[in-house]
Amino acid sequence: MSDTNPSGSAAEAGQARPTQQAPSDKIPEHDANGHGHAKASVAGLALGSVGVVYGDIGTSPLYAFREALAHSATDGLTRAEVTGVASLLIWALTIVVTMKYVLFVMNADNRGEGGTLSLLALAKGALGGRTLAVFVIGVLGASLFYGDAVITPAISVLSAVEGLKLVTPAFETAVVPLTILILVVLFAMQSIGTGKVATLFGPITAFWFICMAVSGLIHIGDDPDILWALSPLAAASFIVEHGFLALVVLGSVFLAVTGAEALYADMGHFGRRPIRLAWFCLVFPSLTLNYLGQGALVLAHPVAMENPFFLLVPEWARLPYVILATVATVIASQAVITGAFSLTQQAVQLGLLPRLESRHTSETQAGQIYMPRVNWMLLAGVLTLVIFFQSSTALASAYGISVTGEMVMTSLLAFIVVWKAWKKPLVVAIALVAPFLALELIFLSANMLKVLDGGYVPLMLAATITITMWTWVRGTNIVFEKSHRESVPLIELCKMLEKSHPVRVPGTAVFLTSDPEIAPSALMHNLKHNTVLHSKNVVLTVKVATAPRVPENERIKIDPLNEDFTRVTLTFGYMETPNVPKALGLGRKLGLKFDIMSTSFFLNRRSFRASPQSGMPIWQDRLFIALTRMAANATDFYRIPSNRVVELGQQFTV
Repeated sequence: MSDTNPSGSAAEAGQARPTQQAPSDKIPEHDANGHGHAKASVAGLALGSVGVVYGDIGTSPLYAFREALAHSATDGLTRAEVTGVASLLIWALTIVVTMKYVLFVMNADNRGEGGTLSLLALAKGALGGRTLAVFVIGVLGASLFYGDAVITPAISVLSAVEGLKLVTPAFETAVVPLTILILVVLFAMQSIGTGKVATLFGPITAFWFICMAVSGLIHIGDDPDILWALSPLAAASFIVEHGFLALVVLGSVFLAVTGAEALYADMGHFGRRPIRLAWFCLVFPSLTLNYLGQGALVLAHPVAMENPFFLLVPEWARLPYVILATVATVIASQAVITGAFSLTQQAVQLGLLPRLESRHTSETQAGQIYMPRVNWMLLAGVLTLVIFFQSSTALASAYGISVTGEMVMTSLLAFIVVWKAWKKPLVVAIALVAPFLALELIFLSANMLKVLDGGYVPLMLAATITITMWTWVRGTNIVFEKSHRESVPLIELCKMLEKSHPVRVPGTAVFLTSDPEIAPSALMHNLKHNTVLHSKNVVLTVKVATAPRVPENERIKIDPLNEDFTRVTLTFGYMETPNVPKALGLGRKLGLKFDIMSTSFFLNRRSFRASPQSGMPIWQDRLFIALTRMAANATDFYRIPSNRVVELGQQFTV
């Protein structure tokens, strides 16, 4: 598939385009090991990662063991079944999280950055461009992440608030309204920014993990036989003895590893070493102790299977524990919401979505952004799930599919990276990835059994987002090709203007275009309607590299065409926010005469009409047009002062 217009509405000129430029080895932020320019300590970064990276997986004990037990119980639970379920949970964490993500996938970083789209960029670069198969895998992985981003806040907050029913049954009718209230407040606060609040996330979540570890540890003595769950034989015996039922149980067991993708996605914020340190020293031991404690409690008191997590603590501590759990789930929800903002920004830069309004909420941290449209669309989806499903148990059926599907996509992309980017023999690549992929396919099959019970929700969400991205890519391809066919080559226009001598006006005109080989539409309209040409004219193209960031010494490329025209290319990383005036200022060292006060930026704003002859079905034409209307203004997106911009309209048929 050919490159498309990555960042911006096809309704306007000057959109960035992806490029296969090899990124510099320089990493402006934290590198993969957690060494940043601020020289933050590894321990400090590890503590911060506990709040952001592990919030989701840290709330899984609220419901994972309970749901797995519920599917195991047929004619009453046996001791072997309780131990087997605990063993499955612990070994799912060991294999999927520890072995795959912490020890393997985190090595596949893109200049220190991780996540599905970073892996997509690595795979594309390794294959020398965008291929349809890699593109589809990447889009499916990103689409499934949005399903996770909608379901996580709903199930996490619901499961925490449901603990109130154990304090007093009178709270039962208040669970859903209180959950809705918490979620509305959470999403409403996103516009403020999470910088100051984030400093509390690490310590609070660390305290949460310590409480889980202690509450589990003190109950292991209730029935020490639960320690047999540490052996993989207990998990294997459960699977062998239960046959098809084991597959059903595995669907609930997988709830224990939800949030594992965050280990990889947030690697750029904290670094590989801090995330690994937090996992091995705090998170993994705490989760293991808690699951062992829940198992021992149920072995000793079978009635505790109703809600073994909250019953681990004495009655006097239950209300504070519910409050702490609610805070932990809000933090987990915050992490996945922030992840959705970051993923959307990457998708925009890589050409999968139109430009969407993005506001920076921190003057010092570029990664802290707020995207209004994404925020309110997520809230609408989350509230719909809470109102429709009413309980975390009902919602659990919808949870696993999005996470397992996303993990399968990650494994497929990782295989390409190991084989092509790391240049390992095919046999080695298969040997590394196949065991993880096989296990994840089993988990996916188990979760697919829940499609009719709620699993259709993430599938519908993923299908909708995939179609949206496919439509945007396809539509921008059509617009690009059509505009290219109908345009005048820039070199020919320069020669024509040398002979025609149009009226000159002082100053510099910058014409943004996605194709530097043809004359920008705004330039042609300016010549046709205003019949003037500025003293200096810059034809500017903004490109997006497959690297997350591009150093300033590789930001700008200047190509003088003649005395009147200069062709300039700006390159940004896919995790950077393009700042065109600032980047042009770097060109002064290279001889580019740029003064913002004597420069006018000419943008071409296109309005579209659907056409049956466009190459897309009419419904897809209309969806594409709707997406162009959602796109943020190029002036704001490229950080261009609005008083220096001239927009020229154009009708365009797709």
